[in-house]
Amino acid sequence: MKKSLVTLLCVAVFGLPAIAHTPQQIQEDITRHRAMAAAHEAAAQCLESGREKSVCHQQLQAACRGLGIGRYCGMRHVH
Repeated sequence: MKKSLVTLLCVAVFGLPAIAHTPQQIQEDITRHRAMAAAHEAAAQCLESGREKSVCHQQLQAACRGLGIGRYCGMRHVH
């Protein structure tokens, strides 16, 4: 029932059928999210330490290479 509800919601909201992920794909997503979270935590600690924003962002970009989308690893900056 849970899968059919998700499928129904995807069709209703997005007009697309739900795409089932394999357990291996789900584990890869979990690993990627944890790596992105660690990179963002390191960037936050870098900024808290008073280092230059450009230095912290360079470290974030290096840590997230191949993980996230965009210059800031999937995080949009409004400032």
